[in-house]
Formats: sequence, structure tokens, C-alpha cells
Amino acid sequence: MDRRRFLLVSAGCALAGCSKLTFLEQPPLLHYPGMQDGHWLRDGQPLPAPSGEIVTDVAILGSGLAALTAAWKLAKEGHQRFVVLSGPEFGGNAAGGRFGDLAFPRGAHYLPLPSLESVHVREILADLSLLAGDPMAVRPDFDEAALIHAPESRVYYNGKWQEGTLPTQGVTAQDLAEQARFFKYVESLKQTHGADGRRAFCIPSALSSTDPNWRVLDTMTFKQWLEREQYRSPVLHWYLSYVCRDDYGASYDRVSAWAGLHYFASRGGHARNAEDGAVLTWPDGLHTLVTRLAETIDRRHGGPSWRQDGFAARIDEQLNSVQILALQRDGDAVRSFVIRARRAICAMPLLVASRVIPHLADYGFDAGTHMPSYAPWLVSNFLMRRFPQERPGAPLSWDNIVYDGPGLGYVVSTHQDIRVARPAQTVFSAYQALSGRVPADARKWLAAASARELYEEAATDLSRVYGYRFPLQTQALDITVRGHAMATPLPGFLNNAGTRALRHTDGRLLFAHSDLSGYSVFEEAAWWGYQAARKVLG
Repeated sequence: MDRRRFLLVSAGCALAGCSKLTFLEQPPLLHYPGMQDGHWLRDGQPLPAPSGEIVTDVAILGSGLAALTAAWKLAKEGHQRFVVLSGPEFGGNAAGGRFGDLAFPRGAHYLPLPSLESVHVREILADLSLLAGDPMAVRPDFDEAALIHAPESRVYYNGKWQEGTLPTQGVTAQDLAEQARFFKYVESLKQTHGADGRRAFCIPSALSSTDPNWRVLDTMTFKQWLEREQYRSPVLHWYLSYVCRDDYGASYDRVSAWAGLHYFASRGGHARNAEDGAVLTWPDGLHTLVTRLAETIDRRHGGPSWRQDGFAARIDEQLNSVQILALQRDGDAVRSFVIRARRAICAMPLLVASRVIPHLADYGFDAGTHMPSYAPWLVSNFLMRRFPQERPGAPLSWDNIVYDGPGLGYVVSTHQDIRVARPAQTVFSAYQALSGRVPADARKWLAAASARELYEEAATDLSRVYGYRFPLQTQALDITVRGHAMATPLPGFLNNAGTRALRHTDGRLLFAHSDLSGYSVFEEAAWWGYQAARKVLG
């Protein structure tokens, strides 16, 4: 046991015994969204006979950002005969929570300024009054309250905080030279086009160039590409692996080189009232977008009747309709009902779709060969009794990264609210992509881990920074376990024939989920929801 772990465990034992977290004012809140229902479907439990029926024009299955974008687009264009079957968690990877008046994210927490190609994102933001003026302007105005304000980010390196996300102080001249060379190269990629005239790297990724000279990057890992290009700086290697863990849930020795470069070269949004590279964020992360989309749909739909609790257990495309057998859970009791729709949008992860669509292979997707690899995640929110004492260097920022830490650092959920003076309390949101374990092993561990074990995993970066006093300053804890949080773009993901087939499906059953892109970000999820709605609208 290293000294850091010894101090952490000793502090907990002195307060309340090693196995309990009684230094908290209440037991930690543990969330396992979708686990019970997903395992119920996986294990082939018998389905109860339906006790009711809903008839509608369009059924949208899921309530993540792809599903809500599809519902928003339909409502915006005046199409009101649809229902959204919410699934186990409204908002999916953009869910949020609260400690009283303090909101926090249980998933994604920011949105980069949308590029000119991200027309769908600009349309959404304009409709939600988060973008003013011409939404297609090169530099539109964005909501000042949503634009991240300084200090934006810092990194903990050699016992001291530095501004930015990558250490530049206390590193070698070679480290700095390689950093400069890499960022100069990816900046040039933003303006690079393939032989087909498209940008080499674009978001949404479906608009990227298909030029083989660029797609060849998908045949190797990001680490292999860096070594081929003779990047040797351990600091740069750490950072680029951190980026892959942060966006894709896996380290750079597993992620496609195309995806690694796409992270840096695809986005190029600008704002009149913000610096290039700024992001939009809210105390509860992207859950604010979930809430505003739902409110906008409510207004156009005449109320919340479009929402239907439950999850799909079986989807059958028939001659003139799609029939969905849906389940609702009340504790251990499960009831079922049928939804009949002219068309349906499957906005669920492909892992789930493969369980509920008996003949998914008929659409060109073989679950045995085309299924993405899913990364497990832990999103943990610590309600702090007060702001902890900081170590030397850069001040507390919105995003706080620990160099060479096993986690992904932590975000301060109250950052956007700090304009004049700090509030009395705050929430630190810590993120862990369990990339150090084989995904299947990580999922088994997450399912069996005790509250204490989950706490120690969640607090690893925070304990390194704040030491043994950190538990004493924690008042409450909310942990969300996401066993299949996101698809990871492994080498070859661009040539996945199964996801390509689902993207082009245009029958009674449509597909819309970020899995179709091979990785999970707002722009991709919203793109496929937007495209599915357009197919419905004709």
C-alpha cells in the first residue's frame, strides 16, 4: 500500500471504521442506470403479457441526446404525433443531479463551440436561445452565462498546479519542442482537405473526407502513429493518452490514430464574444441541454404527454407498422404494454438494440462482428463542506487535471456561478474511465464493488491533491456507475459495415445513436437524431 492510499484509508478508519463512509452526513447515493433492466433482457427473462396499447405515428425509443434531438426536430417542424419511450434514465449520458440548490453532471459536462459543419448543433442552440443572431455566421454570439470563464483549466505536475491542460513548466526542451511540433501539425489539419474536397477531419464525422490517404490512419493506434512520427516526449505521450481516455474511454494504445487526430483537428468553432477553443458548460453539464430540449418539446407539443416511462423489450417491424413491446418496472414488479407506430427510431445503444430487435442482422448489423467495444465509466460528485485549501500554483479552475493520475481529474460544478465571490459550498465532479482494466473485468468489478471501494476509486485524484484531509471535507457523495458508457473507436471502426448499414437504413425502423459514429459526443448523437427526424419528415 502506498503512502497516499495509507493516509486515505487511515483517515476513513479514524472517522468511522474502514468499511463504512460515515464521515458523510448520509450514505452515498449509488446509481447503476440501465443495469437491472439490461441484465433482465440479457438473461432472457419471460415477458409478461401486455396490459395496454399506445398507437402513434412515430415512436422514439430512448431519451438520450439522439432521441431528444429527433423529438425536438419533429416538434419544431410541426409534427406532434410521436412518443418518446424514456428507457432507464432520462437524458442518458447527459443526465444530471442535485445536492439541494447545487446542480452537478452525472455524465458529459461541456460542448465545444460548434463548427460551421455542425449546422444541426447551431440550429439547436439558436432555438434554445443559447446562440444569438445568424446561427450560420462564422462568429455568432453565444450565451455569456454558458461560455466558460477563466480560469478554465490547470494541471497538477510535480506537486504544483500549472495553467492549461499540458505541463509546460519543469519539462525538458525536447518536451516543449515536441508539443509545439504536434500542435502546429494538428492546426494545419484543420484546413486540410481530401481528394473528395471534404475536410480530412470534420464533426459530425460523417462529413469527413473518405480519401484513403487519410482513412489509412484508422489501421493503426494513436500510439503507433506517434512513434512512427518520432514523438518521444513522455509528457506529450501522457497527454495524448489522457485525451483518448477522456473522450473515448481507452488509452492511446487502443484508440484509432484517425480518432486521436480527429479530436484535435475536427472542431473549429468560433464566437464573437469568446476566444477560439472556448466551450459551453453549465453546473449540471449537458443536462441543461436535456432540460431545455424537453421544455421546448413540451411547449410545442402542448405538454409532457410525449414522454412515456418504460423501456423496449422487443421491436418488430411489420408490413404497415412497427410494434414495440415495452416494459415498466415498479420495484420487482414488471408490467408490459404495446406501442404501435407507423415508424420508429431506435435511439438506444447498439448493445441494447441487439437484445430487443430479433432480426437486427436483416438490417446489415451482425452483433457478433460489428458490435463496438464499450468503455466502463465512473462519474462521482462530491459535495464539499467548504472549498479545500489549495496547493501552490494556478488557482482552482473549472477543469482540474492530475498528471499521470489514474482518474481524469475533476470539474468544479459551481465554476460558472462564481462571478464575484465563492459560494459557501461546491461540488467536485470526478471522472474515471477504467481504462487500466480489460472492459469486461472492469464491469464485473463495478457491479460487485462496495461503496467504500467505489469511493476510493472515485477519490483517487482528489486525494492525491488534497491529501488525507479530503474525506473530512466531503459532506455527501453521488456515484454513477456506467458499465457500457460509450463506444470506443478502435482501429478499423471507420470501416464497420454494420454501423454503416444502420446509418443508411430508411424503412419503418430507423436508427439514431452516437454508436453509429463509433464514439460518444453530443455533436454525433444529435446528428443521428437529426437525420432520423429528417427521414421521418421526408
